[in-house]
Amino acid sequence: MLDRIDHVGIACHDLATKIAFYESVFDLTVVSREVNEEQGVREAMLCVAAAPGGASWIQLLEPLGPDTPVGKFLARRGEGVHHIGYGVANITQALEAIGARGVRLLDQRPRHGSMGASIAFLHPADVGGVLTELVQGPGARPQTMQ
Repeated sequence: MLDRIDHVGIACHDLATKIAFYESVFDLTVVSREVNEEQGVREAMLCVAAAPGGASWIQLLEPLGPDTPVGKFLARRGEGVHHIGYGVANITQALEAIGARGVRLLDQRPRHGSMGASIAFLHPADVGGVLTELVQGPGARPQTMQ
């Protein structure tokens, strides 16, 4: 069902400073920048490696305000790993299968994610304390859940 680690989401206070760090230390380049009002973040995607199954990314996340999910995360835990995103071929089927296995879904149906992907989050309490994101790349359009 999971076919790769798609990205690691990292919460930060200052997106520009964190981008400069990843560019200078790891020679990564920003491929995409977006503001996602729905999720309350300003973000940058940096490509780590392109592989036959899909690229791997570092997603840097700066909150749009202190009352956003990432803003609250930073206040509680400080900068660091916010979530892990796993690639799936069909996000709707993955949500149905994972939900049927007793894992609570934070998203009952896919929503818009970075670079045109469809995404959905799983409850961290049911996944070993890790906020887990499912990611279906923009190539295939997910079907809505019944």
